[in-house]
Amino acid sequence: MTSPHITGWAHTRFGKLDAVDHEELIAEVSRGALQHAELSAEEIDSIHVGTFNAGFVYQDFPSSLVFNSIPELNYKPAVRVENACATGSAAIHSALASILSGQSRHALVIGVEKMTSLPTKEVGDVLLKACYAREEAGVPGGFAGVFGQIAQTYFDRYGDQSDAIAAIAAKNHANGAVNPYAHMQRDLGFDFCRTESEKNPFVAGPLKRTDCSMVSDGAAALIISAGDAIQSRPNAIRFRSFAHVNDFLPLSKRDPIVFEGGSRAWQQALSKAKLTLNDLSFVETHDCFTIAELIEYEAMGLAPKGQGARVILDGISTKQGRLPVNPSGGLKAKGHPVGATGVSMHVMAAMQLAQQAPAGMQLADPRLAGIFNMGGAAVANYVSILESTN
Repeated sequence: MTSPHITGWAHTRFGKLDAVDHEELIAEVSRGALQHAELSAEEIDSIHVGTFNAGFVYQDFPSSLVFNSIPELNYKPAVRVENACATGSAAIHSALASILSGQSRHALVIGVEKMTSLPTKEVGDVLLKACYAREEAGVPGGFAGVFGQIAQTYFDRYGDQSDAIAAIAAKNHANGAVNPYAHMQRDLGFDFCRTESEKNPFVAGPLKRTDCSMVSDGAAALIISAGDAIQSRPNAIRFRSFAHVNDFLPLSKRDPIVFEGGSRAWQQALSKAKLTLNDLSFVETHDCFTIAELIEYEAMGLAPKGQGARVILDGISTKQGRLPVNPSGGLKAKGHPVGATGVSMHVMAAMQLAQQAPAGMQLADPRLAGIFNMGGAAVANYVSILESTN
């Protein structure tokens, strides 16, 4: 069977979107993806909705909400999936399974989250439901506290990495400054990210505010089509491979600074694609915190354990480097509406490969993209390898 392809996409701006609710966000991106794919709603065979929720909004059970705005989708199978911060990729895998089984020729994938309606403390409490509650629910500072502990453990083992994580933050904010979909479109510079200040205080352990992704609202959508259903669509982006690996939920049952599940997912995806990391044109990776991107350099194989700092300090992961990482600005600048994130990462990569990224963000002739989306602290790990068909 030929590989599934992404044939259309849509993306809202991420940010504090007070004027719209999550049902309106779903409607906007669903219409946009159908239009971009040049498909009618009647041609969609299944709908796959990714949202974490867990208390962000009262309305749950969202799988049929899109029918209210696109009634032509009514009576088609629709499902809601959740896998913490990898919920968007879980929805994509649900669609891929439907395509590969022959149940769908065209599947609509929607990722959405409305987070900013709650006070910050309550947002943190909701997010902590994605940790091992028996051992980790009381960590001060929510998930920032969890990753603050991870950062401190890494610093204790390999030395102070403050320059490296500040450089990651500065890189991603510079990239996000030219992404019109990003929550924060401002180049903060290295000095601001490196220096503790009233506007950039320490939040948890060695992590400052600029080391943490933002609480955001937003949505993104994809059309995924069977390989024999793409015809000559100009937007067709091939899934060269994909992989999903889950690890233990408790941090106490694994080395928290290794991201072994992420490493295995990368190895599986690259092996299935018959590629090496050197073949990729760029990577979109899950920088919920800057320390996560640093460890992910090691998990994907860009550096040995404990030497991830070299990747950013030597310029390898900058937009002009050997392997640009997060040319979209990543979660750090683009924002992290939980259920939308994995879908957003695929949209950003597809835009690049189709030469349709916004001005200033577009890379020169990218052919292959790697995407790493994780749920929790490297518990649910998803890697996709996407390929341009132009």
